[in-house]
Amino acid sequence: MISFPHIPVDSTWTTCGVFASLFSCGKPPDIVPKGVWTEISVIPVLLGDFHINFPYDVCYLNKDIFCSLLENGVSFQSERKERFDMLRFSCEKALLQGAVNTASRAVAAKSSIPALEGILLEGGDTLTLSGYNMQTGIRTGVDAQIQSPGRIVLSARLFGEMIRKMPDDVIVFDADDKLTVHLTCGDASFEIIGLSADDYPELPEVDDQFSVDIRQGTLKAMINQTSFAVSTNESRPVHTGSLFEVGDKDLTVVSVDGFRLALRREPLDRSEGGAFKFVAPGSALNEVEKICEDSDEKITIIQGKRHLLFEAGATQLICRRLEGDFLDYKNAIPRNNPIRLTVDTKTMLGSLDRVSVVISEKLKSPVRCVFENGRVMLSARTGAGEAKDICPLDGDGNGLEIGFNNRYLMDALRYAPADAVTMELNTSISPAVLVPVDGEESFLYMVLPVRLKA
Repeated sequence: MISFPHIPVDSTWTTCGVFASLFSCGKPPDIVPKGVWTEISVIPVLLGDFHINFPYDVCYLNKDIFCSLLENGVSFQSERKERFDMLRFSCEKALLQGAVNTASRAVAAKSSIPALEGILLEGGDTLTLSGYNMQTGIRTGVDAQIQSPGRIVLSARLFGEMIRKMPDDVIVFDADDKLTVHLTCGDASFEIIGLSADDYPELPEVDDQFSVDIRQGTLKAMINQTSFAVSTNESRPVHTGSLFEVGDKDLTVVSVDGFRLALRREPLDRSEGGAFKFVAPGSALNEVEKICEDSDEKITIIQGKRHLLFEAGATQLICRRLEGDFLDYKNAIPRNNPIRLTVDTKTMLGSLDRVSVVISEKLKSPVRCVFENGRVMLSARTGAGEAKDICPLDGDGNGLEIGFNNRYLMDALRYAPADAVTMELNTSISPAVLVPVDGEESFLYMVLPVRLKA
């Protein structure tokens, strides 16, 4: 082996410690740092162009040929491209733990693709962490000092547990070319084996057809106050999500499950592309609710041909749109109800909770409601016993007797964003509609009745 440390090289070669070595035959020892270069183009005078590809392919030159190349002014041109298993960075524990927790929400619990049970870490100009279960993907950025760019996949469960148990200090992350990651923080240290980022599926790209901005706190509340009514019945897949209707000035979110309906409407900060609508999966919206903060900071919703993008600060959530015909809710809601009663939400909830004490999963029974002038009499009877209560209200129910599933009616009252609601009724077989007492209808809940036994 003959080495030529005096060969003119550019600064990148010098920095990386790469030097020219010549071999007449045989395979040399591993003296070139693997993962530093993907391609080096050598433009000789005497020979035609050839390429050396690291780290997998190495071209060995006869020393006499190489000396001739040098004598005839051979120049070296290099394109640097770091292998992504060499990631090195440092980050505050609290920041990294928060990013791990966020990305982990989209990690597959169990998958035939092992990489999907992990978090993809990518370090370049910024550090990003991604989780993806082939239905929903979450990508989030975090402030970190990146010493060496790279990519690697780590077990979400094990990596998250290691980070959680670290002391509150700066975590140093150091991956080597064998996909082994060394974690140190204070006096604590861990070692974890990663997977190649090449095995990690790409998150879908979302083409920007329509977009809308809304306050994070507002969207968080809208999802929270409607998602309970999302169907779990896979026979109508489109109803396992919530309908988003974007108008000129407002956003309406609707969820239905065949027994109840929940609707929330709020004004918009910005809308581009005109009016549009889509159905977002309920499972994805549960994660959108978690990434939203209770603040006035904006979240951008982008509708693509097949996918949706929710972007809040440094965090992006991507999910597939649900296809199909959503319920024509505007025609499904009866609004010409002759009975209109005003009830205090907490008081009514308390009465329902008391009469529900005899109801269980094994012992089911509707709550019998008799609406009279100024009050409603509630009762329930099962094999376990009987419970009764009286709740005051404003208005006259004309003695209407109607039954409700206790949980469905309680959910409508619990999630209604108001201290008091107007309850609209008609007959014993007509749905109950709950709306605000005054002002615009920013919310509406509908609960179908249950037939009562004589």
